[in-house]
Amino acid sequence: MNDTASARALARHPLALTQDQLLTREQLMDLGCANSTTNNRCHRGGPWQRLLPRVHLLHSGTPTPRQRMRAALLYAGEDALLTGHAALAARDFRAAPRPERLRWVDVLVPYEGAGARGTSYVRVHRTRRMPEACPVAGLRCAAPARAVADAVPALACERDVTALLAEAVQRGFCTPDELLAELSASRRRYAPYVARSTAHLMAGIHSPLEADARTLIHAYALPEPLWNPNLHDPVTGAFLARPDAYWPAEGLALEVDSREYHLNPASWRRTLSQRNRLAAAGLPVLAVTAEDLRGRGRGRGEGVAGEIRGALAAARCRPAPHLLVNPPRREPSSTSRPADRGGGRSPEGRAGSGPRSGR
Repeated sequence: MNDTASARALARHPLALTQDQLLTREQLMDLGCANSTTNNRCHRGGPWQRLLPRVHLLHSGTPTPRQRMRAALLYAGEDALLTGHAALAARDFRAAPRPERLRWVDVLVPYEGAGARGTSYVRVHRTRRMPEACPVAGLRCAAPARAVADAVPALACERDVTALLAEAVQRGFCTPDELLAELSASRRRYAPYVARSTAHLMAGIHSPLEADARTLIHAYALPEPLWNPNLHDPVTGAFLARPDAYWPAEGLALEVDSREYHLNPASWRRTLSQRNRLAAAGLPVLAVTAEDLRGRGRGRGEGVAGEIRGALAAARCRPAPHLLVNPPRREPSSTSRPADRGGGRSPEGRAGSGPRSGR
């Protein structure tokens, strides 16, 4: 078999197919490819390339983001896990860089033993708290909460941290308690901007815009509302809406609107439907825009605070509608379960309850 045919045969080998056309030097030797042959094929103009030390890509083209991640795992060893932004990008986090824009690929390795060191685009982190692997599309990754905690040091902005924490919880990747445990274990929770972001998270904030609203409410000594509560009809128990904020004593809802979120026609229809349901229940809704909250103009924040203060004062002059707030889910009884097999969804599964991290 000639040299070209051998290269083609190796590219079709099940191991190479499983590893995205990447093989380590040891794997190549086990498959009968001598070191001298590997070196020749990786020379300029050859059919292969050395992507990282001892890790070879079986073609000469530009490696894909996935191949870069796979190569990092192969380089760091069999126990290595992707973490930080690399693990989040593999999970398609919107608050993380796209895979093709990752400058670094961070990997975790056990603290004990002679592990690999960082090189090229790979940063190796030795840890005594080695988590279990949570594979994502065949790539060994750290659990979402650990990956988020490991991504936080690369973020210098409170807004970016808030967006990352909110998305992790809102999309169901982990719970707030899991995030707080990881941030506390890494001692990152106590950095001032991280502490503020975690406070927003525990309050129920689902987006940076909502965090802006909460910061403004605190700055102007306005009463703290409930954030993202589920509101239900008190008679039927039917789900009505999940406003961004709700003052139950005054009977006032707050919605933070962003042009980015409402560019989606489906999102705009959901917002209108939710507000119509709230209006039918007798609950007034005050809407503020992202531009109002983020505006730098003189008196911009004071103007928004004045609107909220005025709306609260007006709401106190009329009876507050009686609504169920975050009612516990009722487990079906043993006699009613057969009738529920039609796939009925809980009230929280209807319109208005989905993730809204883009708002």
